[in-house]
Amino acid sequence: MNDLTFRTATLDDIPALIELVTSSYRGDASRQGWTTEADLLDGQRIDADGLAHDIQRPDSLILLGCAGDGQDPAGAQQILACAHLAIEDGAGYFGMFSVRPGQQGNGIGKQMMIEAERIVARQWQLPSVRMTVIDVRDELIAFYQRRGYVRTGIKKPFPYGDERYGIPRRDDLRFEVLEKDLRHAFAEQPA
Repeated sequence: MNDLTFRTATLDDIPALIELVTSSYRGDASRQGWTTEADLLDGQRIDADGLAHDIQRPDSLILLGCAGDGQDPAGAQQILACAHLAIEDGAGYFGMFSVRPGQQGNGIGKQMMIEAERIVARQWQLPSVRMTVIDVRDELIAFYQRRGYVRTGIKKPFPYGDERYGIPRRDDLRFEVLEKDLRHAFAEQPA
């Protein structure tokens, strides 16, 4: 398992984030990993304007997981994973979770989720974290359930016609809200 270092994304990271998120979810490159949406959606997964908005708005950050010290021998960033965190409706929001397809299954995603949940619980002092998942992605939902997320039964419509979210390949897509209670996950240890 690679030990990650964590940092918050800046506007300079936008090109690398677009490449990472796209390679994790869209097109043939995403088929190397198991998070692909290539059979469900074509087109983009994220754009520069959306990333800039999430980086700059209050109560929002994009968490980066970098290899080792975050530098390769040539000095370039080695971003292996990312996730968008925000405060929404009194809870943390966890989205845009991406791990390089060739690195999936190596514990990187687990490290990212733990750090994201730690930020939500300790830094932001929120009791829970929520996410939305395309509800036909049973394997992905099962992955999150094994990590303590529960299905809320809340469904949200997929934004058909808004190509910022991709071009659907089927007409039955919608999001399901999953939630994890964090009140005891990061409780302070007694002295």
